[in-house]
Amino acid sequence: MCEDDHENDHAGIGRRAVFVTGAAAALTLTTVSFASAAGGTGPRTRTVRGTLPPGVPDFVYVPVEVPRGVREVHVAYTYDRPTVPAGTQGNALDIGLFDEQGTDLGGRGFRGWSGGARTEFFVRADAATPGYLPGPVRAGTWHIALGPYTVAPQGLSYEITVTLTYGEQDEAPRPVYPPERAKGRGRAWYRGDCHLHSEYSDGRYTLAEIAELARAAGLDFINSSEHNTHSAHAHWAEHAGDDLLILLGEEVTTRNGHVVALGTDPGTFVDWRYRARDNRFGRFARQIRRAGGLVVPAHPHATCIGCNWKFGFGEADAVEVWNGAYTPDDEVALADWDGMLVASVRDGRRDWIPAMGSSDSHRSPDVIGRPQTVVLADDLTREAIQEGIRAGRSYVAESSKVSLSLTASGGRGEHAGIGERLRVAADTPVTVRLEVTGAPRCTVRLVTDQGVLFTGDPLPVSGAGVVEWRTTASYAAYVRAEVRHEAAAGPLPGALAAFTNPVFLGS
Repeated sequence: MCEDDHENDHAGIGRRAVFVTGAAAALTLTTVSFASAAGGTGPRTRTVRGTLPPGVPDFVYVPVEVPRGVREVHVAYTYDRPTVPAGTQGNALDIGLFDEQGTDLGGRGFRGWSGGARTEFFVRADAATPGYLPGPVRAGTWHIALGPYTVAPQGLSYEITVTLTYGEQDEAPRPVYPPERAKGRGRAWYRGDCHLHSEYSDGRYTLAEIAELARAAGLDFINSSEHNTHSAHAHWAEHAGDDLLILLGEEVTTRNGHVVALGTDPGTFVDWRYRARDNRFGRFARQIRRAGGLVVPAHPHATCIGCNWKFGFGEADAVEVWNGAYTPDDEVALADWDGMLVASVRDGRRDWIPAMGSSDSHRSPDVIGRPQTVVLADDLTREAIQEGIRAGRSYVAESSKVSLSLTASGGRGEHAGIGERLRVAADTPVTVRLEVTGAPRCTVRLVTDQGVLFTGDPLPVSGAGVVEWRTTASYAAYVRAEVRHEAAAGPLPGALAAFTNPVFLGS
């Protein structure tokens, strides 16, 4: 028997309280209450309605009093999508859940987030909707978290239906995580895709499909990076193997940009409920590193709402310069990253931010492994892959067909590769050598702190070629390579087929 006790009306958020979570203002609506389990064991339902106006805080919380004896919490919601004038944003409402441990910044009470990907979800001890965490349903004040991503001028009218099912709880599962080591080839170049999505956030791929497609793409490792949830971590183990290392992380999706937490400890949750002006990102960047992960700003010049990176790069371990199919915002990101390299050598700094690329695949026809980051690592382990990425010993390629080798050598046997420094005097002749395979009819460019100083002829249809160029450290503080497809008519260069991190020159 399902008992529909009554409905609540939030009356256009007339009854509300504004509170502060960390530095970010949030809105709390009227509490939804349920009777105790004494009256029966069937499901009990409450429906609440309200309207959020333009300018509402980023996060709106609906408290739900969960009594003792509840075994499952189920939430369903809808909202209106009115017609808006051209150039005006319509309604988009994200949703998630926090349990009785609260909504404090840091996520102690976090139980899941599905953004705008689902219209309903459930949580109980033994299972949960993808994106949400199974675990005990304890008595107390839970909170449905609403994230009004965009609000139309007319406002956003919503309806939320909460159903509590009473009864004995089953045992919570013990999480099993993938191993941190796969069967490697010793010190070698390993290919990976560190930014992709499944049904555990807003993707359509299953974990099994991602693993299968990753293997087909010639990848050695991937990184789980669901939006604002770590719920997939405990489901990856069966898809790992000697041939595929699966790292665990999260795409921390704030309103001022996205950052990939790459290779964190299993079960690590990183909060996202802040903007750049709240001065909270450093705290969570440090949390990522304490959990053994890398901080990688994603698609920093993407044009989607909230995607453009506004936190600066002082906390970044690497930056995602190429995201998915190569587009103009990737070209801007590449130029911006090159400007950061120039600034580092101009200021005499030894620290620099390596670049990487990932597919950000969500669903077919998104191509997993386009692009992929190819890392020189001591073995196929979490720690070795991360160390190679952090050191910049890597390049980015559109597929496993493309391979690059970039080296610089001096006259006395000095030698350096990608991400390394050739320590020679300023006027010592240096030979830069680039070997390419798998890039038919592509053009090679060598880029330095002075700009593009060499452009080769198109590679043959075999896709293989060797380029040598001579310079000195006084003329080029670093050299990096770009391999580009034939350009369309006009002044812009062709789309990338591959590019490398730099080789630095000079003592």
